Amino acid sequence: MKNQLLFCSLLLSVFGYSQKKILQTKFTSEKIEVDGKLDEAIWQSVPIATDFIMFDPDNGKKIPENKKTEIRVLYDNDAIYIGAVMYDENPEKILKEITQRDSFGTSDLFGVFINGFNDGQQDFQFFVNAADGQADCITTDTNGEDYSWDAVWKSKAVITDKGWVVEMRIPYAALRFSGENKQTWGLNFFREIKRDRQKYTWNFIDSKLGTFTQQTGILEGIENIKPPTRLFLLPYSSFYVNANNRQKTNGTLKGGLDIKYGINDAFTLDMILVPDFGQTKYDDQILNLGPFEQQFNENRPFFTEGTDLFSKGNLVYSRRIGGIPTKYPETESNEEIIDNPANINLINALKISGRTKNGLGVGILNAVTEKTAAIIRNNDTQQVRKEIVEPLVNYSVLVLDQRFRKNSSISFVNTNVTRNGNFRDGNVSALVWDLNTKKNTYSLSGDFKYSYINAIEDKKGINSQLNFSETSGKFRYGIGADITTKDFDNNDLGINFETNYYSIYGNTSYRILNPSKYFNSFNARLNAYSQFQKETGKIQTGNINFQINSNTKKNNYFGIGIDANPIETYDYYESRTADRYVIIPAKISGFIYISSNYNKSFAFDFNPSYAVYNETGRNSYGFSVGPRYRFNDKLSMNYNFNFFRQNNNKGFIDSIDDDLNESTPNSIIFANRNVITYSNSFSGKYSLNSQMTFNISLRYYWSFAENSNVLSLEQNGTLTDYTGYTTNKNSSFYSWNTDLSYSWWFAPGSQLSILYRNNAGAFERNINKDFRNNVTNLLTNDALNHVFSISVRYFIDYNQVKNKF
Repeated sequence: MKNQLLFCSLLLSVFGYSQKKILQTKFTSEKIEVDGKLDEAIWQSVPIATDFIMFDPDNGKKIPENKKTEIRVLYDNDAIYIGAVMYDENPEKILKEITQRDSFGTSDLFGVFINGFNDGQQDFQFFVNAADGQADCITTDTNGEDYSWDAVWKSKAVITDKGWVVEMRIPYAALRFSGENKQTWGLNFFREIKRDRQKYTWNFIDSKLGTFTQQTGILEGIENIKPPTRLFLLPYSSFYVNANNRQKTNGTLKGGLDIKYGINDAFTLDMILVPDFGQTKYDDQILNLGPFEQQFNENRPFFTEGTDLFSKGNLVYSRRIGGIPTKYPETESNEEIIDNPANINLINALKISGRTKNGLGVGILNAVTEKTAAIIRNNDTQQVRKEIVEPLVNYSVLVLDQRFRKNSSISFVNTNVTRNGNFRDGNVSALVWDLNTKKNTYSLSGDFKYSYINAIEDKKGINSQLNFSETSGKFRYGIGADITTKDFDNNDLGINFETNYYSIYGNTSYRILNPSKYFNSFNARLNAYSQFQKETGKIQTGNINFQINSNTKKNNYFGIGIDANPIETYDYYESRTADRYVIIPAKISGFIYISSNYNKSFAFDFNPSYAVYNETGRNSYGFSVGPRYRFNDKLSMNYNFNFFRQNNNKGFIDSIDDDLNESTPNSIIFANRNVITYSNSFSGKYSLNSQMTFNISLRYYWSFAENSNVLSLEQNGTLTDYTGYTTNKNSSFYSWNTDLSYSWWFAPGSQLSILYRNNAGAFERNINKDFRNNVTNLLTNDALNHVFSISVRYFIDYNQVKNKF
């Protein structure tokens, strides 16, 4: 009888977890003061969301009574209100590190996840930590969390003698939902108890399933709301002072305006007029010896905020917009280039995005960059002329994304780049699908892309991939294949390195779903990937790797990986010449990483690696170490040092006309070289409160490649000694960046930023191995730039202005 009762109890528990919880809300005409007190009488008259269940690490375990959590929801015609009471028997132990916006720090956390369409596809997530800091993001199962999205909302966190309380006001302008009179929203609440590293949700999220956004509860009761006009103006003004030893100090005053307009409850227009990206983070440049360009992160807010729709098919690399010119100026023997712009100025840009009640998402992005010229001087006559390196250019993206069955979608994507005059144009279209079974146990995803380049010689290409995977349970697997034709080219608005190949790949993995004796989490994964040149069938990549990632019971992270390329492969890219390849010998490598518990004041990361080739003396090794220290809730500092060395690396350095060799008049020159890289970075923050933060960031980078002997690439892909080449092709690049900033969010959506930065970089053929001397040269030479800037952005809600006037 006892066993039967236990079985029934477990059955009811599992059955209860599988059902979506429902919370009723209530309309309020009473003014709610967002002060973290919940002292308005109406808070006591609405139903309570409680009975939280652990998401991680012990999935399915109920929250203990001394940590119980109670949530209430109210709404009016402008916003919804969240009142959360989180009990804690030891409130003095609540972790509460003060951080800047969108950074959780070492703090307890509360969050609310809202899906206005209740379609299981996209959550708008709002977080408040115990130090009263805010964070927000858009989340999809496909793309994860996008914290570059920022909304304007109010919150207040207060620690009490029973735990802590959060009060939130989230305006409808920060959400997307249908225009129906009776709303049904997807809803979940989240709580993290940081000192225990335990995460709880109101509606149970089963970690056996490969989805997060489809396991939300339901919010009912919102009816006949009349949201106000969603029109927001963000005027800004910036002042810059630039100085270096090569030119006079100069000051620049800039101003502009961003506009956000709600076309309706579901669609939003974002416009940027007279853009100013002067305070955008610098790129971390490296010594790039490979055949492909360095890919940079997008740091400009307009191109990172709310762009989940535009990531469909991976066709948009927004750094192309306002990037380097597409043409290099041509000069005569008696001419020199005295000014060649490194970037193109953006004139304006707009985005329209949203989703209909039937699940059709529409995204439109358009940007225009200005006509740009290089300045060239005739050294004989001293006359100056201009040559257009980039005409007026229009960039556009169209996305149509149809969701269905709450967990699947089919999308059409088109990117178009049109350049004025006789310059290259590019157009790419794609059909993208992500299909999942009703219970989210299996997935079939893929795409078909077609590119058309209108240039001197038009070209058309195709890229397609297909993937099938099991997405639930302890054991999972996946298989896939893709093909890319020789003329596929999406690089006008996207980024793609490899073409003219087909590949086959697969993976299998095992994970624990609940803590074991030694681990809170444990994941082992085996991957296999093979790639073949399409015409010849020669193998370009043959790789097998095995990785383990784990989190111990003391919340220390540990991982290990082994990566093997067991056979010779043929690299068709390093030669920089069509249809030529270099043979890459077999290789095996491994790594370990250790990351100690960040809850402690002192923590560190350590990551050594080693690789050896099936070639005498050819290997590589390195490590990174990153200690961090949190002095108190306001002050913390991090340091990271990276070292990496490649011995007897083989790489391309030149291509020359070889009159001595009639069989191969164009010789491809390689070098046997040692490549050594050092990188030092330091960051720190001091937070006065959750609205005011000082930040410092330093980075010194130095990498050099020292050639020992010159080699010639033969037709069969082997390398042989080559004599007679005396040009110095050693490479040394070092750079320095410093950012010292103060940020003050003086009103919702409004920010004052003060920034001092200096930076310098130098590329040389002569290698100076005196580390100290290199740093001194960077900090004292003429290339060191100093920038001081003050920027003010002010958020204006049209409705507040209308009411005042």
